[in-house]
Amino acid sequence: MTPKTDRALTGGKNSSGTPRIRVAAVAFAFWVTMAGTTAPTALYPLYGERFGFTPLTVTVIFAVYAMGVVLGLLAFGRLSDQVGRRPVLMAATLLAAGAAGVFLAAENLGVLLVARVMSGFAAALATGAATAAVTELIPPGGRPPAPMVALCANMGGLASGTLLAGILADEVAAPLRSPWIVMLVLSVIGLVGVAVTPETAAHRSAFTLAWQPLRIPAEIRADFLRSAMAAGAGFAVLGVLTAVSGLFLGTVLHEPGHTLAGSVVFTAFACTALGQLTVRRFRPATALPAACLGLIVATALMATAMATGTLTPLLLGAAVNGLATGIALGHGVGGIAARTAPEHRGATVSTFFAILYAMLAVPAIGVGVLIRATSLRPAGEVFSGVVALLALVVLLSLVRTRDPRRTRTSYGDARP
Repeated sequence: MTPKTDRALTGGKNSSGTPRIRVAAVAFAFWVTMAGTTAPTALYPLYGERFGFTPLTVTVIFAVYAMGVVLGLLAFGRLSDQVGRRPVLMAATLLAAGAAGVFLAAENLGVLLVARVMSGFAAALATGAATAAVTELIPPGGRPPAPMVALCANMGGLASGTLLAGILADEVAAPLRSPWIVMLVLSVIGLVGVAVTPETAAHRSAFTLAWQPLRIPAEIRADFLRSAMAAGAGFAVLGVLTAVSGLFLGTVLHEPGHTLAGSVVFTAFACTALGQLTVRRFRPATALPAACLGLIVATALMATAMATGTLTPLLLGAAVNGLATGIALGHGVGGIAARTAPEHRGATVSTFFAILYAMLAVPAIGVGVLIRATSLRPAGEVFSGVVALLALVVLLSLVRTRDPRRTRTSYGDARP
């Protein structure tokens, strides 16, 4: 093949010499995998009507997905370093396509749970492999920067999956089938794109299937835990929004449209991406306090929405929570990158995200139990208060431990 032909097939190169189509193929596979994980959000009320399950069941279905991500991160977090990015990405998109197919054929709760587990493993595999592949395809100084491409694919998929499913459920026939047919087709396209993309990992280690232990380096333990608690509080809100926003809109606001439910979750995840992009505008010493204050404001808005049964505070709360969560997330990952030895960095990042996804799952089940014991409104108000308290605890700990002499060694000093 001549160089001219090769350039034609790759679509040319950007200013840094990176084949654009290869980057696009990896980013698209990442996007569609993550989109499939939030697509059920707008459809949960329909599944509840069809299969006759309760709000608690919905939160359990969601939690199964999140715990699947945690287990996938711990079991397969290093797999792409061992066997390469392409086979792991192919496995992720194949699982995403399989999950869409299982959803398409779902006739009972057990099948839904299987589909959610598959989605969780797909997300776990794609997160590390796609991020690493994009980083290897786009050299330092490339435009757009690799972290931005990975972020847009990740959070963009999470945001748009639920909105796409909601629109299809409202506008197209067979609302429990049409979204999954579209997701299945998109996943197959992503699989084909990755299959024809060359491997990017230059160095691979021997394959070993071993459980990756949780690791928090002693030198950053206190700062790590503060960042994880703040970002985890935001993830808890994201999890509850994803699990029960459709229920709230339908039963409290009497707004049964699935597009609206998808829009609430879209707003939350899109603002999480925006928060990660804006973390650089904060001084290291102010980023985490600002995130904590944002979480307190967000939970106050959501409690107001629950108490008054109005939509505007819910949308504002989702946006503010997303921004605050993104800032805390960007701050925490940047601190790990700057202050953790390279040989322990991957394990530490995996531990950080394992904590966040556990926070995504467990509180959602707690809210489901509260809804069953009381009702949706008081459960939402109690949950908002608990998240605000957690954010306040982190904020007070930051105030108590602030020391000007630590300015140059603070956890968040090195920005992502």
